[in-house]
Amino acid sequence: MANYLIGDLQGCDSALGRLLSKIDFSPSRDVLFFLGDLVNRGAESLAVLERLMNYGNAAQCLLGNHDLNLLAIAHGVRQPHRKDTLTEILQSPKLPELMYWLKHQNMAMFYQSPKYTQYNPLLMVHAGVLPAWNAINTIAYANEVETILRAASPAELSEFLRDMYGDEPDVWNDDLTGTARYRVIFNALTRLRFSTADGHMEFATKDSANAAPAGYMPWFDVPNRATKDITVAFGHWSTLGWLNRPDVLALDGGCVWGGCLNALRLDDTGASEHELIHVECEQAQKPKQ
Repeated sequence: MANYLIGDLQGCDSALGRLLSKIDFSPSRDVLFFLGDLVNRGAESLAVLERLMNYGNAAQCLLGNHDLNLLAIAHGVRQPHRKDTLTEILQSPKLPELMYWLKHQNMAMFYQSPKYTQYNPLLMVHAGVLPAWNAINTIAYANEVETILRAASPAELSEFLRDMYGDEPDVWNDDLTGTARYRVIFNALTRLRFSTADGHMEFATKDSANAAPAGYMPWFDVPNRATKDITVAFGHWSTLGWLNRPDVLALDGGCVWGGCLNALRLDDTGASEHELIHVECEQAQKPKQ
């Protein structure tokens, strides 16, 4: 049995197929942990969703901002952006089944192997974690949003998704309630790149870590953040590149922009096994999300 972290797919099913062949993946034996942004911008988003659904529990998925955008469009909350490549999904006769599966995926996951691994324990998010949140907080806050996504009626879910789009409030407070609370959780887990030392988020900048706006820094470089003593794995940031530190793993290789689709094996005892496995992607997009 082997467990793998896999970076942002964004509709690149052909690359995923080649990656899974390279690692000799078997859904009866192995588990894949996808770090969100399963769909959009690439040409094969429907094929990605159908593949992952068919893998059952062998595919454990996070929701990224592009996945939540798809849910919002499918529920009539948002109009497709001109760069979206979701038409095949939206016109599929399987749309209700696909959206049911998608809204039952995770906003954050925690992994702890009974075997040795240098990334143990491991917190998985799509984008980032606010400085004040430890792993237990992060899973609990993610659970609040997951519960609504899974249990709300269609009308309630449409209203919830409509309320989630906005940049304010931009900082966490334990006393937040309702829409303000859920929006901060939603944004931190699926959009965060840069933060101030006291946790104010910035969403406009999509460039590399060296391009932080004045007063901001990459969220994982905030001094004394509450998750500094565990490993946090994330995607979302294609311009960051592969980052392998004891406290953070960045796995978005920018496949859809002509980069790589990355996987990292978790469970082996030999340190040599903890190396990046990747395939080149044939996409020819410009490097922006």
